[in-house]
This record gives sequence, C-alpha cells and structure tokens, in this order.
Amino acid sequence: MSYRILIVEDEEDLLDLLEFTLSKEGYEVFAKRDVKNVRDILDKNEIDLILMDRNLPSKEGSFFIKELREEGYLEPVIYISAKDREDDILEGFERGGDDYITKPFNLNELKARVKAVIKRSKKEAQIIKYKDIVYNSSTKSFTVSGRKLNLTPLERDLLLEFIKNRNVLLSRDYLLERVWRDSGDMQYKTVTVGVKRLKDKLDPKGEKGYIKSVRGEGYIFC
Repeated sequence: MSYRILIVEDEEDLLDLLEFTLSKEGYEVFAKRDVKNVRDILDKNEIDLILMDRNLPSKEGSFFIKELREEGYLEPVIYISAKDREDDILEGFERGGDDYITKPFNLNELKARVKAVIKRSKKEAQIIKYKDIVYNSSTKSFTVSGRKLNLTPLERDLLLEFIKNRNVLLSRDYLLERVWRDSGDMQYKTVTVGVKRLKDKLDPKGEKGYIKSVRGEGYIFC
C-alpha cells in the first residue's frame, strides 16, 4: 500500500528534496508551496500525513492547521520549521500538530518520524472517539456512553460521515452522493428519513442534540 503525503513548504529546493526523498521511499507525494488548494487536495484524496512548514508567505502554517482541525480535518501533521524555541514547539502541538521537526534536520530522522507518525495514526484510527461516541473499526460498531448502537450499514456510514465532518454544514445533496452512493433513490426525503432514524437511535431521549437540522440547507453534527 502506498501512503499519501502532502508537503507544504515554500522553499523550492527543500520542497524538491523532500518530494524526491519521500517518493523514493515509496510514498505518493503532493507538493505545494503555499496553503492554496490544500483543502481541495484533502477533500479529493485520502492523505495519510501532512508535512507543514510554519513560515509560509500566505499564512502561518500552525494557524492553518488549527483552522483545518476546527473544520474537522483529522489528518496527522508534522511541522517542519526553523522556529525552534520551546514555546514555538509547544505552540505547534497546541494548534493540532502530531510531531515537530526543527530545521536543519537529518533526512534519515525525517523518514523515521514520518513512518512512526503514520503507523501510530493508522493504529489509532481503529478507534474513533467523539464526545461519548466511540467507533471501533475492527468490529464496525458504535457505542454511546457504553451503550451499543444497533445500526444498519447505511446508518453506520451516515454517522461516520457526520463525525468526519463535525461542525460542518452538510447538504442533502452531499449526503446523497457520499452515503447513498449505491442507491438509485436520489430523493431528499430519503435523507430526511435516514437522518431521523439515526437521531432516534443515537439520542432516543432527544437530550444531546448531536444532529441539528438547518431548514432548507442540510444538517450539522456537533
């Protein structure tokens, strides 16, 4: 399996070196000199790791990662930065980083850290937690506050899509495309009924308000 790495680095020579080094290790590499179109890459590809410079001309890298985290992007991040003070490193972790490498660095160390973070993230991905909701990918099962949910495969996919995009408004068209992709019934009422059934199972007493309806727009999971 070829893992995909997105590199965002404005120093062209370093970007070329990183792209060459990691491609030689067997990774599929996406190389960018700024954060423009990064969201498009993340939306269209299953990225396994982001290597992010902090001193970018368009936006400070850790602030951008913080924005991504708030938008629900969960890809692991390694910062590569000349900002090497202890406060800088702590700041990077607080803004959503998983590891931090200071410039200049050894390429062998970089390769080892990349491998370690991807391995750790894949192991952690077996268990997804959000508030009191836990998903175990090995058993494909959800629990809420320890209570096992009896979900259909479609309801499970719907809940996973909501958790992946928490705090983001998802339209009915989006859900029809991403969750009901194998269904020929492409009517909005299909989504309405499916979401209602999921809400009833997830929060039978209606106390927690995980899924909020936005009239005429879609749904937000929060």
